[in-house]
Amino acid sequence: MSDTLLPEAFAELEPFAATWCLATERERYERRPASDMSELQALYGVGFPCIGEALAYCDKFPLDALPDQARRLLELVHSITMVSMCVEIWHQPRVVDGADAEIHRVAEPLP
Repeated sequence: MSDTLLPEAFAELEPFAATWCLATERERYERRPASDMSELQALYGVGFPCIGEALAYCDKFPLDALPDQARRLLELVHSITMVSMCVEIWHQPRVVDGADAEIHRVAEPLP
């Protein structure tokens, strides 16, 4: 049995898994502004080039029956997507000119 959270093919993302494999958008949204830019840039720098390959890996499984490692990989892709605006556009963890904007979902997209 493997001690890794992610599939072996994504070993370069493993250092980010414990922090960024978050099941809900709310968790990702709260983690982003709680991080500093060096953390966000590190995740983005390693993760963004892997998104296509990661999604192709996840596509091998039914969305409602993802193995745990694939589910965590998909959660990590969601986190990478969430921090991309911070790195590419705002250059800070919070939304520029967004006041205290928050997202409150009444239901989560699946998985």
